[in-house]
Amino acid sequence: MEKETIKNILDFLEKEENKKHKDRDSIIWKLKFDEPITEEELNVKGNLDLSYSKITSLPDGLKVGGYLILNYSSIKSLPGNLKVGGRLDLEGCEDLISLPRGLELGASLYLENSTNLISLPKGLKVAHNLDLENCTSLTSLPEGLEVGRDLYLENCTSLTSLPKGLKVRGILIISGSPLVKFSDEELRNMVKPGFIKEQIIR
Repeated sequence: MEKETIKNILDFLEKEENKKHKDRDSIIWKLKFDEPITEEELNVKGNLDLSYSKITSLPDGLKVGGYLILNYSSIKSLPGNLKVGGRLDLEGCEDLISLPRGLELGASLYLENSTNLISLPKGLKVAHNLDLENCTSLTSLPEGLEVGRDLYLENCTSLTSLPKGLKVRGILIISGSPLVKFSDEELRNMVKPGFIKEQIIR
């Protein structure tokens, strides 16, 4: 875990709240002497926007009550069991290869233009939309994937099939992907006993 990462998080929160973070002195002291930081100290009640930052990792135990936005950052990995109450934005994160198991999301997951993303965790559940547009290195979707609304797979040029048990409660968008060679009926049969509830857009 990078000490600079936590300092950047503190700086963002203080700027948003226009006041000193209540645990800043304690956290800085612990960073200085390599003492463990508690989960409560890493609990962000609102949004956390680290877009375009040079941050490459986030601390274990991080919880974000609102949105976590890391668009076009240098993030390489996310901590296991990360909890985000709102949406998670990872657009254009070109150093990101995979997401951790135990990821909990309260809203949408945006990964468009994360061109080196190879895989998603087994059993991933996304409450709202899952956007994987232009994830050109993604070769498969995980077993047990559930999407509460729409699934965007435009220009996923390495994705040649859908997993059994996939559940999409909204629309499925497959334009520009190899999946367009399949008929709607073939795609719906491919995911059984899962389902694609609404239309398939090509």
